[in-house]
Amino acid sequence: MSRRDIDPRVFLARLPLFKELGAASIERIAAGSSKQRLARGATLFRQGEATTGFYVVVVGEIRLIAHHARGSRLTGIVSAGNSFGEPVMFLEKPYLVDAVAHTDAVVIHVPKENVFAELERNPSFARRVIAGLATRIEALVRELDAQARGSARERLIDYLLRGREGSSGAVSISLPATKAAIASQLGLTPEHLSRVLHNLAGQGLLRVEGRRIEIPDAARLARSARSDSPRRRAGAQRAAA
Repeated sequence: MSRRDIDPRVFLARLPLFKELGAASIERIAAGSSKQRLARGATLFRQGEATTGFYVVVVGEIRLIAHHARGSRLTGIVSAGNSFGEPVMFLEKPYLVDAVAHTDAVVIHVPKENVFAELERNPSFARRVIAGLATRIEALVRELDAQARGSARERLIDYLLRGREGSSGAVSISLPATKAAIASQLGLTPEHLSRVLHNLAGQGLLRVEGRRIEIPDAARLARSARSDSPRRRAGAQRAAA
């Protein structure tokens, strides 16, 4: 399918939120949706602007960046086939982040009026929305908990292997943002992130080539994170005592 042939109904039907909806429901939700092409670095919306709906990424990647008194922080990167903007849309609050094209991108904008009308019309859709939002909240809580409890090493390894749980053998990763942006996302300073990468590289657990990370053995890297957990460190300290 070429970019000119993008059919919003096809992409909406693939999203977990809409997967089991009938064709008529998808048609109603997709009505009035629009495609937007963004050059790399273009801003889709800014923090504080009123929400008009949610977005589906068809091509490319979108960076989500939050601004606060202490600076800016990368909060996530949305890749093709995923959506963003739903939580604040349902709350009818302003956007909490900037959305900026990390690469040339194509997104579909779905008007919030369509979604709200379908919620009123279709109770099963409302239940799916609640379940979908609950799943996102659970994932966010787990991520925050891991960041609160984990060391810098654990946080970085978890980030590098996210979505690759159980993988073994060689893995090649292209970092989706600058190391400074990723450090911010992990709650680290750029200097601390560089030290952790240097230490992992010194142990032969990975190689750093610009934004590309080469991991010779993903399973070994995952085990090294577990061995660095606070509980294991505390146990080792007690044994040494």
